[in-house]
Amino acid sequence: MKDILKAGLDIGSTTVKLVLLNSNNEILYSRYARHMANVKACVAELLDDAYNKFPESELTISVAGSAGISIAKWLEKPFVQEVIAGTKAIETFIPETDVAIELGGEDAKVSYFSGVVDQRMNGTCAGGTGAFIDQMAVLLETDASGLNELAKSAKTIYPIAARCGVFAKTDIQPLLNEGAAKEDLAASIFQAVVNQTIGGLAQGRPIKGNIAFLGGPLTFLSELRVRFIETLQLTEEHIIFPENSQFFVAFGAAIESEEDEPLTFDSIHKKIPALLNANTVEVKRLPALFENAEELESFRQRHQKAKVKRGDLASFSGDCFLGIDAGSTTTKAALIDNEGTLLYSSYGGNGGSPL
Repeated sequence: MKDILKAGLDIGSTTVKLVLLNSNNEILYSRYARHMANVKACVAELLDDAYNKFPESELTISVAGSAGISIAKWLEKPFVQEVIAGTKAIETFIPETDVAIELGGEDAKVSYFSGVVDQRMNGTCAGGTGAFIDQMAVLLETDASGLNELAKSAKTIYPIAARCGVFAKTDIQPLLNEGAAKEDLAASIFQAVVNQTIGGLAQGRPIKGNIAFLGGPLTFLSELRVRFIETLQLTEEHIIFPENSQFFVAFGAAIESEEDEPLTFDSIHKKIPALLNANTVEVKRLPALFENAEELESFRQRHQKAKVKRGDLASFSGDCFLGIDAGSTTTKAALIDNEGTLLYSSYGGNGGSPL
């Protein structure tokens, strides 16, 4: 009898994950990709790639993830809430887990399995998640993986807020101005994520026993795991870091789908054009700022009348006045004469080094 595959789509706030499992829950296919806010195109590309590898297969499929409801509707397939999907995968693949910590692009989850089952997830704030890490990495002129490399050489941990990116920047910028090492700041950012997860989600309930680390940030950022391990004082035998940990929600969605009627992969593949052309406008749009080119040109001419008078610095002689605005991320400078004529101006990012 031909094996019926189980497909799981996990569509998160920043990434799409697709897995295909056989009847023994063994992985036949897996893809992880950032969708760069173009969710439909990314989903279509992954489905097309999987179809090309298994064109004759029959399968069941479910969709999970914070951005998955619309895709499930377009594909006319079941949607599985991500906490339920993640729990199903944990119970299937790592049943010895006492507490699972999962970080995603804009969500964080702590699930307790020993004693009273308790599942906790962040609300609307993305503080202490992958998006927060990406935002802080830009502040240090790197990306998440670069932040991880910097943190490997850290010697000092500074207290940094993680509830909000604005608060974190307020903590980080003065440290940069004072010459704090980027290596130390990188590790401090990871520590802030740990503090936010434990304080905001555990809320006093101990995280102990066998601890599983799941989700993209904890999969790809080894130094983030180190900060969790040191903070929770975990020993080697109590750390569960499963292979393919970034796919666990997708695994759970795939397993949850096995109760559904199977269909041919070809029938799913044929839905891709309709998916790409689906109308995604769900709110009433505001009118355009300018209805035509004439309105735009009129706007430009009106604003040109309020232009600052400029002079030539190279030929200028006499008294002039310099103003510097050193902000949290940019530095602005303006040089004027005693009549207010602008002789020189500069605007640029400070690259984390205002001086």
